[in-house]
Amino acid sequence: MKKEGLPEQIKVYAYSGYKADERPTAFVVNDRRCSVTRIIDRWYGQDHDYFKVLAEDGTVCLLKRHRAQDLWFLEKVMEKEGMH
Repeated sequence: MKKEGLPEQIKVYAYSGYKADERPTAFVVNDRRCSVTRIIDRWYGQDHDYFKVLAEDGTVCLLKRHRAQDLWFLEKVMEKEGMH
């Protein structure tokens, strides 16, 4: 995943439990689907939900959901887990 050009609007597949889009399970970047292996962290703002996730390729990504518009964005791509 490339880091330039962020934030980028993306398609996200999400688990819906007691609320809609409770947590992302996969996302699509550049026509490539990435499964979410683990939710590392999550926090909620006034209008947005943020999820720091571990993708199946080992990349750590920050995803943001704009609740009112029901849009998802790839905010940041970080180093692969375990790499410094």
